[in-house]
Amino acid sequence: MGRHSLPDAYAPEERGDASPRRRRRTIAIATLLVLAVATGTGVAVKGGLLSFSESCEDSAVHLSLAASPDIAPAVRAIAEEALANEVRSDGHCLDVDVVARDSYKVADALAGGGDGPDFQVWLPDSDLWLDRAEGLGTGIPISPSDSVASSPVGLAMVPSASQRLGWPKKTYSWAEVVTAALTSDKVRLGAADPARSATGLLALTSIAASSGQQGGESDTRVAATAKVLAERMSDSDAQVLETLARSGSGAEEGNPKRNQAVLVSEQAAFTHNAEAAGSGRLNLFYPKDGTPLLDYPYTLVDEEKLTLAQSRAALRFMTLLNDTGSRAVFARYGFRPAGGEAENAVVTAAGGKSPQPYATSAAEAPSAKDLQEMLGMWTITVQSARLTTVVDASGSMSTPVPGRGQSRMDVTKESLIQALTQFTADDEIGLWEFATTLDGKKDYRKLMPTRPLGDPAQGGSTHREKLAAAFAGLQPVPGGATGLYDTTLASYKEAQSSYLQGKFNALVILTDGSDQDEDGISRSALIGELKELADPERPVPIIAIAVGPDADREEMAEIARITGGDGYEVSDPVEIQAVILQAIMTAGQNGRAAQE
Repeated sequence: MGRHSLPDAYAPEERGDASPRRRRRTIAIATLLVLAVATGTGVAVKGGLLSFSESCEDSAVHLSLAASPDIAPAVRAIAEEALANEVRSDGHCLDVDVVARDSYKVADALAGGGDGPDFQVWLPDSDLWLDRAEGLGTGIPISPSDSVASSPVGLAMVPSASQRLGWPKKTYSWAEVVTAALTSDKVRLGAADPARSATGLLALTSIAASSGQQGGESDTRVAATAKVLAERMSDSDAQVLETLARSGSGAEEGNPKRNQAVLVSEQAAFTHNAEAAGSGRLNLFYPKDGTPLLDYPYTLVDEEKLTLAQSRAALRFMTLLNDTGSRAVFARYGFRPAGGEAENAVVTAAGGKSPQPYATSAAEAPSAKDLQEMLGMWTITVQSARLTTVVDASGSMSTPVPGRGQSRMDVTKESLIQALTQFTADDEIGLWEFATTLDGKKDYRKLMPTRPLGDPAQGGSTHREKLAAAFAGLQPVPGGATGLYDTTLASYKEAQSSYLQGKFNALVILTDGSDQDEDGISRSALIGELKELADPERPVPIIAIAVGPDADREEMAEIARITGGDGYEVSDPVEIQAVILQAIMTAGQNGRAAQE
């Protein structure tokens, strides 16, 4: 039976060790299909259900595969050749329809659940989209497996600009090459939106990591870089290439609307150069501290709903994409093998040249936490935030955090103070605290108004410094209950009444959920009020963070979702900073999607 572990005894070539991130993927596809074969294929053959003599038209298994637009043409070519050559899975011909779909759109649709998609296989350009697709675990399930190709991310420039920076002999780190590009005769640098482009997000995360190695005010430098990129941002990798000057000199390069440098993948530069001529071709910098890879993970969608024939055909097609012939097809379209090994013909055509370190090992893939924090920072930087922060000061916030020697309130304060470093001087943040009878009969008290962090304050300080001091001064109220519902309604009304157009307005509520006061507004009444108040023209999503094991995230999430926000849970308050940034990114992305 072991020889049937892959369809038609077809096995892929040996592969090198997977990266740590790749090893974390679900490798359930082959295992589940082996079990399916053991229980189903033998029966099907005995019953005459599988015929190895039928024509392709009569026996074909039809699959739909949604692929990232950059790799879709190559995969489509392989699929068409497979059908023409009557490549079979258990006697059935493979008929794979390849449709180009933006990875971020597919990820958001899968995370949202709803009706099942019209495709069975997904091939995004990066496994970072897998984390977004899985969301809070309530969407359509996915089963990722191996990568089928790869492409490193670098910085491409028109020849005149690259020569000013010493290409190809001069090598730079990520931080150095971006700094050099932005300060060398004001080279205009463009990028795709990191909220929609894996290339843009991986590049920005690499810039941040590289800047961190330089020490000093790295967060400030990265925020400044993000601001510059935001001013010349495109929605997609294909669109950012359209912003480039069409020649190396003259009016085109002098046009302030045209970029001279862009953050792109090697494959995108390859495709651009194949269609360009002379000075319109790009030169490619490969940062010496490592280039992140687009890795194209092959992913089954809603696997339990696939028929046995579809599952077998999907696995057969995956192995086909990894064979020698398919690797040659991918190379013709500008892709590297899945392991990232440099292909000299691809590198040269993409604009790479020695001694640029194009064969250097790929940079370690950033963690999901790093990516979430970067997206949060990007959303804040691009749009500027206006946040009212509402912190639980009930007596239960004095509960010790296991293993830390601090209370929930102590760790919450530290995390909020640290989170302030991610915001710019233009971002507006205020502070409320809440517990029963804090201010007469009120369960809440406004400690700091919602103002720009850079605004001057009394004593020669800034609003940021005053706010940090206010965070540090928060103390649990002995015997105080939560008073959550009254506080949520009051703070939401004020945040909405002071809404500022052009900024990301939100209400951030942190609570441990213990000892809810029963004397105020009821939960059902709060939900009714919020439904009446929520206004899509003046969106103020609630970002509700449940702190500790006593908090009910689902209850908080139900309340928050009425306003376009969501609920989050942290077991340790030290996680608050990352969650706030993740929540801002998610709410900001949802808001933008709603406007489209």
